[in-house]
Amino acid sequence: MKPKKLVSALVVLAVVVIVFFMLGPLYIVNEGEQAVVIRFGEIVGVTTEAGLHFKTPVLDNVVRYPQRILAWDGEAQRIPTAEQQFIWVDTTARWRIIDPARFYASVTTVQSAYGRLDELIDSTVRNVITANRLSEAVRNSNVINEIVRDPAGALTDAELEDADGTEELQRLLEVDVRQPSISRGRQTLADQMLRESRPSMGQFGIELIDVVVRQIRYSEDLTESVYDRMVSERNREAQALRSDGEGQRLRILGQLENERARIISGAEEQADRVRGTADAEAARIYSTAYLQDPNFFAFYRSVQSYRETMPRFRKTLTTDMDYFRFLYSETGN
Repeated sequence: MKPKKLVSALVVLAVVVIVFFMLGPLYIVNEGEQAVVIRFGEIVGVTTEAGLHFKTPVLDNVVRYPQRILAWDGEAQRIPTAEQQFIWVDTTARWRIIDPARFYASVTTVQSAYGRLDELIDSTVRNVITANRLSEAVRNSNVINEIVRDPAGALTDAELEDADGTEELQRLLEVDVRQPSISRGRQTLADQMLRESRPSMGQFGIELIDVVVRQIRYSEDLTESVYDRMVSERNREAQALRSDGEGQRLRILGQLENERARIISGAEEQADRVRGTADAEAARIYSTAYLQDPNFFAFYRSVQSYRETMPRFRKTLTTDMDYFRFLYSETGN
């Protein structure tokens, strides 16, 4: 009888053990996880070590949370700067759960924690950006002002030697490329966002590791104003070049006109001189010819005159005059 009782007791014990383990007295915490043990809505235990752990079957519930670093990606916000210039700011952050019990009591789920991070970090980002100038938000240093650049529209040495009124043109073409100096910069603003956001995270059992401004871009209205300013600068340079070109055109035309007048005056002077010389030579030849044979000279001159005038006569009524005396006699008698 005793062996039967022993067997029965062992069977009952085995059934109890099997039922006990079926009810789940054990739970596993994986590497990179942490767990909170809940009994009737109350936290009765926190496990941060990986491995196999015990709990009260049926009564206890295990809630697991990641122990690794998590990423938060906020929505891009349209925020005004201190100059009331709107920009889109896109931020990201890294965080982790350092107090699982407090985390469960305050937000319970990771998804709810993201909602709280949205509220707190977005609000801090807006406050920090609004309190600073645009240049502080988009730059980290003043190195841009240390870069040596040729001014837009600058003239070469050869052009400076040939151009007229170059000082005025150079003044019109000069564009101030220096940017406003910054005293803080984007990284400093990100550090300020972290400092102002971090104290509020302790109540949720969260540690905020860092906040990074991932991207800043101009809003549509600010982009339009930047383009308009660029167009205005280019138009001003174009107008300066056109004005200088028109001045040079008038200068060159004036030089050409003066050169033309000088050449014509010299040519006319030379022509008058040649004509005077030719007339004097002709008069000398005529005088010499007349002195050698006055009758032949008179005959020759009269024939030349006939050749020039008679083809223009429409009618001749009489030739009985002294002018036509050589028509009838070579001596004119």
